[in-house]
Amino acid sequence: MSELKEGDKAPVFTAKDQNGNTVSLSDFLGKDVILYFYPKDDTPGCTAEACDFRDNYQSLQQKGFTVIGVSTDDEQSHQKFISKYQLPFSLIADTDQKIVNDYGVWVEKNMYGKKYMGTARKTFIIDKEGTIKKIIDKVDTKESSKQVLDLLNA
Repeated sequence: MSELKEGDKAPVFTAKDQNGNTVSLSDFLGKDVILYFYPKDDTPGCTAEACDFRDNYQSLQQKGFTVIGVSTDDEQSHQKFISKYQLPFSLIADTDQKIVNDYGVWVEKNMYGKKYMGTARKTFIIDKEGTIKKIIDKVDTKESSKQVLDLLNA
């Protein structure tokens, strides 16, 4: 599959959120969506990123955004992560790696010389019609919502 670019249609998905509810990207047509992919619940970088979106959630909502996080963790892991940090948005459990593959964020990683497959940290801003408006490849975990807002104000 070719890499997604700004202007492409966002791949449609249907998966379970932290509460076992079925969530589809099509549920959000008519809304702007911040779809952010992160490697693992409750790890330092992912916690910083989630808490930054939490702390700026109201200003993102006022601009009409829905925030959705996606990782390959399961529903229980997401529930613990949400309750530990009072996250006000849904986390999608992509346990079969379909969404991360469709968005091209399931990649080979390298830690201490050991290669493994994992989720790349990446943010997609999807407009009301389901088109990818912006892609943030180099996510600053402590300023992730500011990166989104800066891009939109540019």
